[in-house]
Amino acid sequence: MDQIRARMAALRLEADDSAAKAEEYKMKLKTLETENMQKEQEITSLSHKNQVLESEVEKLEESVKKFKGEAESGAQAGGQADSMQRKIQLLEEEAEESDRTIRELNEKLRQTDVKSGHYERKVQALEQARDQWESKYEEMAKKYADSQKELDTLAIDIGNI
Repeated sequence: MDQIRARMAALRLEADDSAAKAEEYKMKLKTLETENMQKEQEITSLSHKNQVLESEVEKLEESVKKFKGEAESGAQAGGQADSMQRKIQLLEEEAEESDRTIRELNEKLRQTDVKSGHYERKVQALEQARDQWESKYEEMAKKYADSQKELDTLAIDIGNI
């Protein structure tokens, strides 16, 4: 009788522990999903910035072509073309840096997705384990109730003797 109660208490503790772990993994999953969303927003922002920079580079390249044409007709235009060329070079460097940052963020996003999938599988496994423990608990509770009825019946029968 005491063994059954002890076993029931142990099963309850295990079920509670499994539920706590499931909650912990759910919280970790939410955190990873939030991080994932932030990374996606950052990627979108950097992609937009990169597009703007590329557009600006194209405009500056057109300006450089225009100034180069004017430079042939005057020495003053040569200085402006050099200035524009420096601006283009700076913008190209910024664009390369943005591309590098986007690649790094994409890698981090991929890693976050992998971690998220891993934790989702862990949560599913814990939920399955919890369900199994709950099923075992219900089965043991039923056996306990049946044993208690048999014990009560036996006690009445012994009392009647």
